[in-house]
Amino acid sequence: MNVLLELNGDRRLRFTNDQRSRLAAKGKRLGRRALRGLRTIVTPDTILRWHRELIAHKYDGSAKRRPGRPRVSNDVRELVVRMATDNEGWGYTRIVGELSKLGYTVSRSSVRRILKAHGIEPAPERKKHMPWSKFLKAHWDGLAATDFFTIEVWTKTGLLRYFVLFVIDLPTRRVEIAGINASPNGLWMEQIARNLIDCFNGFLHGKTHLIHDRDPLFTKELREILRSGGIESVRLPPKSPNLNAYAERFVLSIKSECLDRVIMHGEAHLRRAIDEYVDHYHIERTHQGLGNQLVEGVPEYSVGQIKRRQRLGGLLNSYHRKAA
Repeated sequence: MNVLLELNGDRRLRFTNDQRSRLAAKGKRLGRRALRGLRTIVTPDTILRWHRELIAHKYDGSAKRRPGRPRVSNDVRELVVRMATDNEGWGYTRIVGELSKLGYTVSRSSVRRILKAHGIEPAPERKKHMPWSKFLKAHWDGLAATDFFTIEVWTKTGLLRYFVLFVIDLPTRRVEIAGINASPNGLWMEQIARNLIDCFNGFLHGKTHLIHDRDPLFTKELREILRSGGIESVRLPPKSPNLNAYAERFVLSIKSECLDRVIMHGEAHLRRAIDEYVDHYHIERTHQGLGNQLVEGVPEYSVGQIKRRQRLGGLLNSYHRKAA
C-alpha cells in the first residue's frame, strides 16, 4: 500500500468498474469495523457504497423494461372527439362503451384527457349548449324565420322609410310578406302574429319554431301569441346575422335583383313591386339551395318555342317553352 501511494503521489487513483467490484466484494466480507482498522486506498464508506451500487446494477432491469401504456392513435382520438361533438349527452363511460363496440379498448381517463386537450367540456356542460347547426338539423321541418328590411319610398312629403316584415319557411324557401308599414308598432306586430298562426290560412301552421332577432318589435306579447299557436320563439344572440342566414339571403336577393334597381313612388308602387318579385321568386326563379329547382311547381319540358316572361318591365325575366 505504501509503495502504491509513493508511486502515485498526490494524484487521485482511478479505478475501473471491475476493480471497484472486486474491492467492494472483499470490503463487504471484512465489514466496516475491520476496514477502519486497515490503511485503505479509499474510505470504508466508499467501498461499501460501491458494493451497494454493484447489487443495484445486478438487479437493474431498465434495459429490459417495456414502454408503458401505448399512446392512443390519432384515428381513435379523432373518433372520441367526433362522438363527443355529435352527442352532447355522452359521458366518458358511454364513449368508452361505444368504442369497445368498434373494437377499440380505451380507458375512461384517456377519453377525459383527449376531450380536455380539445377544449370539450364534460357531458353535463355540453348538454347546456346545443350547437346551432345541430339545432337546425333537429328541428328543420318545423323551422321558419322572420326579419325586417327597409326601403326608401318617394311620397308627397318626401322620402319615407317603409319597413317590410317577411317570414320564410326554411325547408321549402317559401316566403310570405307579413306586412308593410312606415311606422310599425307592437299592436301591429301582434295582429300579424295572429294572422300567421291562423289554423286555416296561417303561414306558420304546422311549424314549431320561429327564428328572429332581438328587435324590440318582437315583444313579449307577440311571443306569447306565437306560443299559444304551438310555436316557440327562438331569439338570436345579439350581433349574429349569420345565424339567420336564410332570411338574410332573401333580403339580399330581393334588394339586389329588384328593389335597389327601382325608384319607388308611393306605397302602392312598393307593394306591387314586392308582389311581383315574390311571385317570380316562387314560380320562376331557380334556387341553388334547392339544387337549382323551383320553390313551387316543376319546369314544363315541351318541344314548343322558347319564350321570355317579363315582370316589372323586363327587370325580372324567366324563360319557358310555349305550348305547341
